Amino acid sequence: MAPLKHLVSWIFAGLLLIHPFSVLAAITTPLPDLYEASLTELQAGLTSGQFNSVDLIKAYFARIEEVNLQGPALRAVIETNPSALDEAAALDYERLLYGPRSSLHGIPVLVKDNTATVAFEGMNTTAGSYTLLKSIVPEDAGVVKRLRQAGAIILGKANLSEWAHFRGNLASGWSGRGGQCTNAYYPNADPCGSSSGSAVASSIGLTAVALGTETDGSITCPANQNNVVGIKPTVGLTSRAGVIPISEHQDTVGPLARSMSDAAIVLSIIAGPDPNDNFTLAQPTPVPDYTMALSNSSLVGKRIGVPRSVFLNDSLTGNDPYVNVVFEQALEILKELGATIVDPADLPSAYEIYYSNNETVVLNTDFKIQLDGWFNSLVANPSGVASLADVITFDNANPTLEEPAGYTDQSELIASEATTGFNSSYYQSLAFDKELGATRGIDAALQTYSLDALVLPAPGYTTVPAAIAGYPIVTGTFSIADLHLCIHTWICCMTVPLGFYLDNVTIGSAGPNTVYPAPGVPIGLSFLGTAWSEYELIGFGYAYEQRTQTRLQRRAYAAAIPTVQLADVIGSGSP
Repeated sequence: MAPLKHLVSWIFAGLLLIHPFSVLAAITTPLPDLYEASLTELQAGLTSGQFNSVDLIKAYFARIEEVNLQGPALRAVIETNPSALDEAAALDYERLLYGPRSSLHGIPVLVKDNTATVAFEGMNTTAGSYTLLKSIVPEDAGVVKRLRQAGAIILGKANLSEWAHFRGNLASGWSGRGGQCTNAYYPNADPCGSSSGSAVASSIGLTAVALGTETDGSITCPANQNNVVGIKPTVGLTSRAGVIPISEHQDTVGPLARSMSDAAIVLSIIAGPDPNDNFTLAQPTPVPDYTMALSNSSLVGKRIGVPRSVFLNDSLTGNDPYVNVVFEQALEILKELGATIVDPADLPSAYEIYYSNNETVVLNTDFKIQLDGWFNSLVANPSGVASLADVITFDNANPTLEEPAGYTDQSELIASEATTGFNSSYYQSLAFDKELGATRGIDAALQTYSLDALVLPAPGYTTVPAAIAGYPIVTGTFSIADLHLCIHTWICCMTVPLGFYLDNVTIGSAGPNTVYPAPGVPIGLSFLGTAWSEYELIGFGYAYEQRTQTRLQRRAYAAAIPTVQLADVIGSGSP
């Protein structure tokens, strides 16, 4: 790396001669605090030469080292990328010669461990299971290809609920390979799943941004419990090619970030058609620049509905009364921002969705078929596991790795293995899900009340209609439960920060080693819309976020906040 180092020094000296004021300004500008640093701040520092991508990788690696396995042992990251420093150096060189490719050029991105990266780079793709350790995938996931094309650096793999929380009745955030991930806002608090590590890492600046995946609640729930923004896109907006599957009818990939603007930047890059995922070929084109939706006046004149029945009914969803208190306050803020609140604006199918078993039928059937397909697609798999049936056998044969005390359940795997393929019951359930979630669900409410979106606290039942409909959700800190519930077809959902549990809240148990609720744990707010409505939802979430600045009202507990900053690594030597 010595010749590259000398070349960089020579180019920097040349820039100083040509643009002395901009270079000197970079030297005197305070370095961004990585706990809150935005993509815009990081890109500005890289462009000005205040620091480079090698510095960023070193800083994030050091921050992960501080709190991931040491100190509070958050276990948010399963492994880091051994090629990241070399990739960063090459991107620094490219920036000096040609300028940045995009707003993600040279930016570290953490991806969930069910998202494929080429094996020669040095990382695994396992969904947290030892059955896939050292397996070789044929190529990068579709979203990873887009990140790399934009100049992003894959920082590492985030921990998750094993098999994206489709193994059994286990605590959120646990995987055999990664152990128990925990929330950074209270010791051993539930991080929610399955994109647990992605949300925890984003929440305290272990990465610039992260990707998660959702089948039902796995982006939105971690977002709301970890004080970050999460966007669950419409099924088919982002490619699922190269993502270890649960169901092609509900799986989707989206960003987890500290701000709506960062999430919008990432979504703009990872969205788009992919010939390896035919669902993406149905999306409207071109892909919007979602950052153009970021307006403080986005809610002016909009009609926002509250589907109050069922979703805010304690006897069914178990909502905490305090969550309803902060939600009512949020409704008043939405009014102040210019929205008309239509309350109630109930989904006609709400109670049917709650009592329906159709989602289970669809997911169990899809999981067996598609997971077996994943094993068949691998170039190599040293474990010898080649099917879902083999996964169950492997787990039972390796209890130390896959069935430690408190984490033995495999009921979901067993139920999926018992399915018999695409039969009439499956197709009936799939069609009924679409009807319940979209036709007589979200779309019916939007049309009946002439609404632009729906808004809810994310406790419990919030995600189900969007999951089975495949619709989008935008979420931040105001949601509460980790239930696999959103509508299966095409809905989008977004979550943004809403508030935090009070310090005197009664601490509950969330598993053998985790607690929930707990003092200071975040609560999120979700905006739901019809298919392909991400642009509008991002605008609504941004206006609310900018008005409230909820994320900034509370930080993680002291031991969970890394201390390493850019100043500690700049000038520390070549990779």
